[in-house]
Amino acid sequence: MPDIRKDSVTRVTITDAEQDQRIDNYLLRVLKGVPKSHVYRILRSGEVRVNKGRIDASYRLQLGDEVRIPPVRIAAPDAPRAVPALEFPIVYEDDALLVINKPAGVAVHGGSGVSFGVIEQLRAARPEARFLELVHRLDRETSGLLLIAKKRPALVKLHAMMRDNHNLDKRYLALGCGDWAHNRHDVKLPLLKYNLPDGERRVRVAATEAEGQYAHTRFRVLSRHDNSAFVLVEAQLKTGRTHQIRVHMAANGATIAGDDKYGDHTANRELLKRGLKRMFLHAWQLKLSHPLTDAPLVLQAPLPPDLQRFLDTLAP
Repeated sequence: MPDIRKDSVTRVTITDAEQDQRIDNYLLRVLKGVPKSHVYRILRSGEVRVNKGRIDASYRLQLGDEVRIPPVRIAAPDAPRAVPALEFPIVYEDDALLVINKPAGVAVHGGSGVSFGVIEQLRAARPEARFLELVHRLDRETSGLLLIAKKRPALVKLHAMMRDNHNLDKRYLALGCGDWAHNRHDVKLPLLKYNLPDGERRVRVAATEAEGQYAHTRFRVLSRHDNSAFVLVEAQLKTGRTHQIRVHMAANGATIAGDDKYGDHTANRELLKRGLKRMFLHAWQLKLSHPLTDAPLVLQAPLPPDLQRFLDTLAP
């Protein structure tokens, strides 16, 4: 890890252990103690440069890149936040890959008001592990399968698979409040991220394709309940945008039950009385080629007991 100075510019040359990381993730890792908001501020202002040029937060580092890091204020090293060590239910593990069944209510990483998440707790529980990095993310209230790389070559290959939508099939189970006419439905609506006045991140359907990011979700109706007041769907991600399933379902008239950001707040209060205490969204299946051996993997995590119990209360 580079020696970052708070009183002068630091220049770092990227090695093979650091290549292919997004610049924002790299800075968040090396600038320990620097607020996340400040990291993104120095990126937006152009104070961070790669090969003497401006870049945005999504730039992926290449071998040999020279990164200019401006002077930063770093919190005193004698006041670290304690991270409780914790393992999570393991669905699959080998020397390159770890797949866990993440509980709802747990963030995948620290930041945005959360001191720590799954990845920090796993690192604390496995101090001997030389490398543990998130491959993708799940919303805090979403449960289910989460991929973690134990080797950088595995991380690089999995990121490439996700970008190219090649040999990686992610499917979720969601309960919609409302009904859909078609048993199978492809939703292709561009999505745009924005911030509320308090800084909270949200996503909406973009007015034009040029304004937002292309997003594609394939939905399949599994069952209808309570005289079609609810619909259980399988959502297959063809792209991986922030809040994609949640916004695509809301845009098509069936908000996810219990969704506090894009759902029906009046309906959510009634659902709480009926026993649903969180968002009904679960990452239930992953099909992929192993990033290093190409062996086919089919990994599943059934509905958690709390969601299954609520589903069983609904009339078929």
